[in-house]
Amino acid sequence: MEPVVTLEGAVVRAGGRRLLGPVDLRVRRGERWVLLGPNGSGKTTLLTLAGARRQPSAGVVRVLGITFGRGDIRSLHPRIGHCGHTLTEMMPPNLTVLDVVLTGKRSTLVTWFEPIDEADRERARRRLVEVGAEELWRQPFARCSQGERQRILLARALFGEPELLILDEPAAGLDFPARELLIRALESAAAGPSGPTTLMATHHLEEVPPSATHAALLRGGRLIAAGAVEEILVAERLEDCFAVPVEVGRRDGRWWAASPT
Repeated sequence: MEPVVTLEGAVVRAGGRRLLGPVDLRVRRGERWVLLGPNGSGKTTLLTLAGARRQPSAGVVRVLGITFGRGDIRSLHPRIGHCGHTLTEMMPPNLTVLDVVLTGKRSTLVTWFEPIDEADRERARRRLVEVGAEELWRQPFARCSQGERQRILLARALFGEPELLILDEPAAGLDFPARELLIRALESAAAGPSGPTTLMATHHLEEVPPSATHAALLRGGRLIAAGAVEEILVAERLEDCFAVPVEVGRRDGRWWAASPT
């Protein structure tokens, strides 16, 4: 089966700087990847390639069977769900929570030019139930807490039943209860064989969902390790990535990391 995401020598440059690459990576259907690395390591840039939101400066990028530069990557947008803390700032402030979820039908920021029917609204409500935010559906999105917004954006990303789910630091800025609610929602989204292939960027092992199957470590725009999560999230590799001593553990499927004193 063809990989969902293929990067072959992918490079991204902007403003005279190399932001990423060259990177080689293959993500297969049903895999759930987590990307870790320090600030500026290239995690978000890699996600914008995998999420069909930008073209590479060099190399080959192929997502869901379409090779960039040889096909219309805009046709991929309805097939890819996006969720991240930066998306919160892009949402029009006058939208209700239900409206925000409905924008996931075509991965847009508004609903006024999309045909929306009662079946769509009912499906949007079901998505809110799945992420534990069903009581918020009438509320203005701008009045929701940061944790609520991230779960609502996850419901939006899942609305169109995407084949690929891109998560860019979805737990950034959340307090402990909000983080745990979000991870529970992510686990619910991943449940079952029909769950979307997932790429999630984070800074913290504590935010890695138990269902993660693979991990990739980036530093300075380069991929320094990638593979099965149990082989990558080990002290030696994380020390190479973050350049600090690290102790790593796992309990009941959840990861933790600390720098020894």
